Amino acid sequence: MIHPKDLYRKLAALLENIDAGRAGEGFLFSVSAKLENSFARELFIGNGRLYVEEEEAFILIHAPHGNEMVSRGEQPVFDAEAAQLVIKNGCYIYNDAALRINEKIGLRRDFTIPAAFTVQNSNRRWIFVFDLKSGWVREEVEFCLNAVRALLNFRLVSDAMKNDVKRAAIIQQSLLPSNPPYIAGYETAGRSQPAEVVGGDFFDFSIFDEDVFSVAVGDASGHGLPAALLVRDVVTGLRMGVEKEMKIAEAMQKLNRVIHRSTLSTQFVSLFYGEIENNGNIFYVNAGHPPPLLVHGTEVKKLPATGTILGALPEISLRRASMSFEPGAVLVIYSDGLLERRNQDDEEFGALRLEKLLIAHQHKSAPKILESIYQTSFAFGNQAQWQDDVTAVVVKKMQE
Repeated sequence: MIHPKDLYRKLAALLENIDAGRAGEGFLFSVSAKLENSFARELFIGNGRLYVEEEEAFILIHAPHGNEMVSRGEQPVFDAEAAQLVIKNGCYIYNDAALRINEKIGLRRDFTIPAAFTVQNSNRRWIFVFDLKSGWVREEVEFCLNAVRALLNFRLVSDAMKNDVKRAAIIQQSLLPSNPPYIAGYETAGRSQPAEVVGGDFFDFSIFDEDVFSVAVGDASGHGLPAALLVRDVVTGLRMGVEKEMKIAEAMQKLNRVIHRSTLSTQFVSLFYGEIENNGNIFYVNAGHPPPLLVHGTEVKKLPATGTILGALPEISLRRASMSFEPGAVLVIYSDGLLERRNQDDEEFGALRLEKLLIAHQHKSAPKILESIYQTSFAFGNQAQWQDDVTAVVVKKMQE
């Protein structure tokens, strides 16, 4: 009988080894081999096999070499009654001689009875089976198999969630403009850098006609998947409001009501939305967003908030404001993750550094100004990982 401390120690090493591996059925094959190699002597287990559920039956997909297999084209199936026992209990030792888990594959001479456990993700279930030799101890076998089962279930669910997050990232990226639109008389560039796989920042452009286009930059509270889901709703609602040609302030107030009803009370969005005319006039609303900067020469104008953030209150007051572009002027709209990036001395990048950067680089094209913003901010933070989502949009009015 294995000493409990030795069992715990070996099991901990096995679980750490398993947790470092990759998922998928190849990963599950390796788990079967690792478990058998680690505990064959202590737990008296061997002859590990793996079944996968397909069309309400469990089909053998992995067995050790030398096992008595059926002819080519036939796959052994786990007995339905036996399968229900392990599914119901999670782990099951088949010490009833009347129960045979598979008629095609019998026990080897040196084994007595089989033991099994089941794992699953959101789409499939698998059953691991091991045969037990004389000398096995129920408490030790059940403890070990249940511990491995718990870890594998966690891994399989975690991997499925990671895949879901990756899919969410693809969906979110599809919401953002893949290329800046061509707008006569202007250059545009935009980028959103999430702190995680998905983020809570977004930007968007819409072209109404040859004389007017819009730009929007928003920041949902928090980051990660919850913020990304909120962004999806906001971008969709914003586009619908724009398409209906509602007045700016009215469209934002309606969007606020939708966000407030459909999200948690702790979730909100800051949003800058502006419509820019070919002659340089900018009409905008700023719902609690950091004030964009309009730079021309050494002059820096701010476009301050014209109302509160969206989603925090059922009804808000937003007013429309205006400003004008001069030829050569640069408008930069950004999220607070840019200003709040910190260096090793815990100093923030801040608005003043951004203003100085824009004054120094305003002669460049919009894409190059955008690249300068990210390169400078990234270097300021000692090239450390982004701690918050960072978004910036550059709109430059060309010289006539």
